[in-house]
Amino acid sequence: MPLFEIETDAHIMIGWADDREGALQFAEENYPGESVKRVHQRPRDVWVISKRLLGIESSTDPCNTARDCLAKAAGDKVHAIRLYRQETGTDLHEAQLAIETNMSLGW
Repeated sequence: MPLFEIETDAHIMIGWADDREGALQFAEENYPGESVKRVHQRPRDVWVISKRLLGIESSTDPCNTARDCLAKAAGDKVHAIRLYRQETGTDLHEAQLAIETNMSLGW
């Protein structure tokens, strides 16, 4: 079963469907108020996110630190960003990127 990338007005969904029509039907069932902007079949059955695209270019993995900060902040994003900045010395933009990326990955 192929992997599809389905973009609506407010979401990008990644999921398996038998064909393009099945991917469209999935989007319409789960997000009926949104119009589908794009449906793209991925060339392989895996979804890859570039660390460089996310702004993660160092050799160390910021995920553990970011996740620790999120845990200490009990999921409060703003507080977690403050903690991350204190622990790593990064600027606001880098700290926000690290925390939000980990939140989107299902912290």
